[in-house]
Amino acid sequence: MSNFHKPVLLTLAGLFVASLATPVFAESVWDHNHPRRDQVNDRIAHQERRITRELREGEITRGQAHAMRLQERGIHAEERADAQLHGGHITRVEQAQLNRDLNSVGREIPR
Repeated sequence: MSNFHKPVLLTLAGLFVASLATPVFAESVWDHNHPRRDQVNDRIAHQERRITRELREGEITRGQAHAMRLQERGIHAEERADAQLHGGHITRVEQAQLNRDLNSVGREIPR
C-alpha cells in the first residue's frame, strides 16, 4: 500500500465509525416534552396569561408587567440551562427550585 492510500483509508474508516455513532447522539437530543419541564413551562405560560389579563384589566401597570415578565424570562432561561446540563430534562431538585421562583413571581400578580 502506498503512502498516499494509507491516510485516505484511515480517513474513510474514521468517517465510517463516526457515521455509526451518529444515531446514538440523535437519540439523546433535547427532550422538550419531559414531564418536569412540561410542568414548569406550563406554569410559566399560565402566569404569562395572568399577567396579560391583569394588565388588560388595569390591575397592574405596564412597568409592573414588564418586571414580572423579565423575572419569568430569567426563570425560563434557568430551566433551559438546567435541561441542557442533563440531556434535555431537569431534576426534581431543579424543578422544585424553579417552582419556588415561580411562586415568588406568582404572588406579585393580583388575583
